[in-house]
Amino acid sequence: MGLFEVSVIALLSFITMTELAEPPGCKIRITARGLEMLKSQTKKFVEEEISNITMPEMKGSEGRFQYTIKNVKITELDLTSDLRFQPDVGLLFEVHNSSITLNFQRRILYWLFYDEGYINASAEGVNIFTALHLKRDEVGRLKISNITCDAAITKMRAKFSGTLGRVYDFIATFLTTGMRFILNKQICPALDHAALVLVNQLLETIPVRTEVDNYIGIDYSLLSDPVVTDRSLDMDFRGKFYDLKDENQTLVNYAVNPVVREYDRMIYLSLSEYFFDSGLFAYYTGGLFQMQIANERMPKDLEMLLRTTYFGTIMMLNPALMDHPLSLELEVTAPPRSSIKTSGASVSVNSNVKVLVLPPGKAPVQLSSMTMEAKFNAKVSMKGKRLAIYLDLRRFKIFSNQSALESLALIPLQGPLKTMLQISVVPLINNYTKRGVQIPLPDGIDFIEEVVEYHNGYIIVGANLHFRTGLRELIERRLTDSSDNSI
Repeated sequence: MGLFEVSVIALLSFITMTELAEPPGCKIRITARGLEMLKSQTKKFVEEEISNITMPEMKGSEGRFQYTIKNVKITELDLTSDLRFQPDVGLLFEVHNSSITLNFQRRILYWLFYDEGYINASAEGVNIFTALHLKRDEVGRLKISNITCDAAITKMRAKFSGTLGRVYDFIATFLTTGMRFILNKQICPALDHAALVLVNQLLETIPVRTEVDNYIGIDYSLLSDPVVTDRSLDMDFRGKFYDLKDENQTLVNYAVNPVVREYDRMIYLSLSEYFFDSGLFAYYTGGLFQMQIANERMPKDLEMLLRTTYFGTIMMLNPALMDHPLSLELEVTAPPRSSIKTSGASVSVNSNVKVLVLPPGKAPVQLSSMTMEAKFNAKVSMKGKRLAIYLDLRRFKIFSNQSALESLALIPLQGPLKTMLQISVVPLINNYTKRGVQIPLPDGIDFIEEVVEYHNGYIIVGANLHFRTGLRELIERRLTDSSDNSI
């Protein structure tokens, strides 16, 4: 096979893979500024984990000395730490030239002398290098897949208390060498457990595939491993809604790939048109876009206008129907579609509108069938970590499905129907959409000071982050919840 043929095959394979690659409906970028906020929380968390290190009882002898050391406790930590992105890996947590203060009980026998007391020791020149490898797991969740840890203590000092303190100073070097060795061996296992078990349990609170309400769910699974640079952590999520009754009936993503170029804020959330369209599609397939306005839900002014408009039709059908209630039925005939431009976002809806008479105890009598075309302005907002949408009806048009002549007759209905939708229907929709949908962030972390920007085909929400509680409290709450659910 020639070089040309190989090149063609390689090019076709690349094109095929590119076409098959699923574009994200949702992207999240955590910047170096966002990581800066995590530094204090991470330092506090690591200090708590190291403070909980338990060390075994030590027994031995040196010449005529026999000793026992027990009840080792870490009483103080003075850590100088840094947290930053490690390109192509994940996160790097380092501790430089720090100190750890310990206290432990001694029992020493020398000839016929027996002494018992406490030793204050300090580990100095403590250096810890920890790399957290971030990956996508088998269900599409972000997790720490591996941790690389290296801990070293340069020196350790011990000061004996009691009447024979000075006599024992000469064995301090022997004891502290053993203590330094054991402490060295304990630090990395403690951090391994903190990252691979505790932090991963917190990451499990990020929604992957979860219910939004009684009708639809959302898929926030990662499409690939996160991309880590020295400035940011970028994650591509599927960002797809689905009908709970038929999870396989979903919309294909042909939307543009959102692009995030900014680094100024702590976090950026980017959502493509597909994110919103898949939600509208899921509600449509679930049969939610149907409404009947009749009886007490029918505004009196609208009912009077309908009676006046269709007076002739009713008289021709059956004058006896004149005093019976009227009904207005709206049914969306195709999945609504969103459109996002630099000027803002909108949602277009096409519906079938029927006007009917409701004779008691009999089948409804149809007076007219109309097509309604409506366009809503959509305003996106964030509260905490829930995304909400506010709709406002801007354009409205109705025309007859039967004849152009009837379409002319419907012109007087345009204004009242638009007002009715704006006053009666749109508030109902907004009352529902204001509940919002959770974005893929762990529990206890919220968006604050958010700014929404509109681009062609997607929106970007730039914000800062806020911890409602500390990292330790979040993890302990997760452990408590998991324990309660297992009972």
